[in-house]
Amino acid sequence: MNTNQLELQVASRWPAAAVRGVATSGMLAASGVTNKILTAATRDGVIVRLHRGAYIQAGQWAALSPWVRDDVTLIGHVMAAHSAGVYSHSSAARLLGFRTWGCGPTVHLTHPYPPGTSGRSLAVAMHRQGLDAGQVVMVRVGPLRVPVTAAAQTVLDCARLFDLERAVIIGDHAARNGVTMGELGELLDASGIKRGAARARTLLERLDPHSESAGESRTRVFLTATGLPLPELQLEIPTRHGTHRVDFAWRRYRLILEFDGWGKYFDYRPTDVAIAKERQREKDLMELGWRFIRITWADLDDPVALEQRVHDALLRAGAALPIRRTALFA
Repeated sequence: MNTNQLELQVASRWPAAAVRGVATSGMLAASGVTNKILTAATRDGVIVRLHRGAYIQAGQWAALSPWVRDDVTLIGHVMAAHSAGVYSHSSAARLLGFRTWGCGPTVHLTHPYPPGTSGRSLAVAMHRQGLDAGQVVMVRVGPLRVPVTAAAQTVLDCARLFDLERAVIIGDHAARNGVTMGELGELLDASGIKRGAARARTLLERLDPHSESAGESRTRVFLTATGLPLPELQLEIPTRHGTHRVDFAWRRYRLILEFDGWGKYFDYRPTDVAIAKERQREKDLMELGWRFIRITWADLDDPVALEQRVHDALLRAGAALPIRRTALFA
């Protein structure tokens, strides 16, 4: 059987119950994908093996963005591993629906006792921590219900493990979905875990539920680190064509900073309509004397150059700033 025939056979028999395209070996066998076909399809690159017993069609896998692949890899583990642990850290954040960025495909599991090494994979990180009943919730993944650390516990675990940028992105989204600073503070105070506690307290000082995207969260972390005057988030500005909301604004200097993730313009309306509306919005604000700084993901990856851009824009807008630049970016 050649590769084309194999692709057609696999596609025609792929289980309708697959979750985000992921099927287990048991699901495949029940739908007519025999072990012989599965072995050949995996060998010839028609099927991608995500974890032992979890698969996705190669064409669908190739079409996924890297961050969606991380989500799908986790789904594969959930469906096939039947782990005795609790999904935690960035894995819990994903299963709870929180935004993540840069956390990688590693699956995180927490156990109350030292987990055994049998069958352990480099793709799975094991953590030891006792969890009370209130620190665990059940989340549905396809036909399964799996244990996941509760939202507040997940935020603190991520703060202990990841750097500030990654932790703030998760924490901001959790705060936007109802997790309070009081709840996080009480949980942190009650925890006996000392390692990473200082990082977690720093996180609590930096969270903001007004952040609407991972890019905005990263931008806010960057701006705080520069020591420059901090802008307001999600400021609403009345114009002759209605009220426009902007990502960041220095009201005193009529300066706007927008993070252009592009998805916010194109996800919910046709491209030409989105571009026309955005141009009108910018014209309305410029008529009132507002100036713009527009940044992208690539700009955030070069903080030295970006700090200079923001510094210079504030100077042009009339801000009185020290000559010496922030030591962090000097």
